[in-house]
Amino acid sequence: MSTTFTIDTSTSRATPTPAPMKRLTIPAIQGRKGGEPIVMLTAYTARMAQLLDPHCDMLLVGDSLGQVIYGLPSTLPVTLDMMCAHGAAVVRGSYHSVVIIDMPFGSYEASPEQAFASASRIMAETGAAGVKLEGGEAMAPTVAFLSARGIPVCGHVGLTPQAVNALGGYGARGRSNAEHAKILSDARAIDAAGAFAMVVEGVMESLANAIVAEVGCPVIGIGASAECDGQVLVTEDMLGLFERTPRFVKTYGDMAGRISAAVADYAGEVRSRAFPGDAQVYRPKA
Repeated sequence: MSTTFTIDTSTSRATPTPAPMKRLTIPAIQGRKGGEPIVMLTAYTARMAQLLDPHCDMLLVGDSLGQVIYGLPSTLPVTLDMMCAHGAAVVRGSYHSVVIIDMPFGSYEASPEQAFASASRIMAETGAAGVKLEGGEAMAPTVAFLSARGIPVCGHVGLTPQAVNALGGYGARGRSNAEHAKILSDARAIDAAGAFAMVVEGVMESLANAIVAEVGCPVIGIGASAECDGQVLVTEDMLGLFERTPRFVKTYGDMAGRISAAVADYAGEVRSRAFPGDAQVYRPKA
């Protein structure tokens, strides 16, 4: 069910005031299976969270921040420190959305115990509602371990960016019968382990539809199918901040062009001494 609210940022830009507001919950997201589609976008900063929050049901603090914010070549170098810092900022900047934080590469794969130590740190330091981790059947025991200890887990199957070296690239998954069957089995395992939702990324449409039909938790697609229970994109891709985006991205603006034009106007006014003008300088009162 959609909620309308306003945010007053006149007194504090970092902590918007809900009027009135109650944050969505994990059970509310679970209840959206087969219902109103879940709107999810990535957020890495408090200000972006403020702008996205009124329109989204979930905000994902993705390890994609490695590329988007830090200019890294992949998500692999992202650390727990990075995820905690950005996750806390997004929680502070939002009041409505369920905030989920990616567990970075190397912080959970070794054992369920390692995963719990990492996830509990994320939850304690950020105030987020849950974590997201990549992987299929091999990670099902970890999902079950975390879920049994009160940590909500969003799964992630299909194209898993942290495994890009093993996968051999970012191409669509599920083209062969064998890969289709493997990913479907992965999704079933993560669902059975207790994931409250799962992201299905970069798979053939028919495979995404099969996953939606077979698992009990909401399926959030990215490069998957319109039949998914929700959709997620990297916000900066969706806003047109990058010249190159994956095939599955639809751009809803040209923010790169608008920023470039604004900066060009500023640079021109500085060089011509048109800025600052009378309205931007301090003078004695008459």
